[in-house]
Amino acid sequence: MLVDHIQHLRDAVGATRRGRPFQIDAMVILPDHLHAIWTLPENDADFSTRWRLIKSRFSRAMDLRQPRGRSQRLKNERGIWKRRFWEHTIRDEADYATHMAIVGAIR
Repeated sequence: MLVDHIQHLRDAVGATRRGRPFQIDAMVILPDHLHAIWTLPENDADFSTRWRLIKSRFSRAMDLRQPRGRSQRLKNERGIWKRRFWEHTIRDEADYATHMAIVGAIR
């Protein structure tokens, strides 16, 4: 879905970056998930809000009419995203290089 509707994803990321700035150091978009390395402004570690905004903007743009379970309706979820994401704060230059190499290998 992400690859097929890449412009919706670009729009969601762009709108989020305008309201809550961050730099995209690397991003790999796969058909059903994505990997990203971001640099956030100093003293700002709020990955969660940024991901929530990207996911909700993308979902609204898709205007999905799929059936949802009770839990999804109560949480206003669309079922196209996992509820959680893996977050890792880069510790140093070596850690950054390792993660950039991993993202590069996925491409």
